[in-house]
Amino acid sequence: MPRGRYSLHDPHDHTPLGEEHFHCAPGPSGWRYVAQLTTPDGQHRGSLDLAIDALGRPIRLEANAASWQVRGAAIDGVTWVRTDPTGAEATEGNVAAPGFTGSSPAFLVATARLLRLAPGAPATRVRLLALTDPVLAPRTVDQAWALRSRAEHPTDSGPLVVDEYQVTALDTGEVHTVHIAGDVVLSAPGIELEHLETPPSAFTDDSADDFADGSADDEPEGR
Repeated sequence: MPRGRYSLHDPHDHTPLGEEHFHCAPGPSGWRYVAQLTTPDGQHRGSLDLAIDALGRPIRLEANAASWQVRGAAIDGVTWVRTDPTGAEATEGNVAAPGFTGSSPAFLVATARLLRLAPGAPATRVRLLALTDPVLAPRTVDQAWALRSRAEHPTDSGPLVVDEYQVTALDTGEVHTVHIAGDVVLSAPGIELEHLETPPSAFTDDSADDFADGSADDEPEGR
């Protein structure tokens, strides 16, 4: 069960945005990712709990930021409820999209799992519901994903398979590169993997469900 820490920054001017302390694991029923987010000075600023099924569809999402909360799942596309900081009002939404996206590396892993691309195949277009910073405002985005290459790298713990994706924002034409190994993002715009305690997990049908005993309810380790 990988545990680690990502540093987050603005992809354009590289302003530090904080860190994301996470743990995640695949299992027979899918994959789950739990994280706590901190500001650059170490203060708590949010959390994320995302579970996807074996096909990559979100079966549960709970995101918190700036006292806003979003809960969602794949229901007739994706359906979500966004609650304001006071808890007095809740707004429900639905869009014909197969998944969510946002600033967390978890969404990149989930989208890659959803698309199941083959190296060298034509780009696949996907519509996602983005939860935008800093208050988890929902916005529909269209992207094109292509798996440019898959390479095996030797490591002390065995071969590491790294996928290189090209992701294009179809509204702006902006193109960026994402590197993913198993269920860990190695690098992406605005994301750097700073620390990883154990190697990434591979998605296999017989993966042990590390969250079956409720261990995912434990908070990821801090600094």
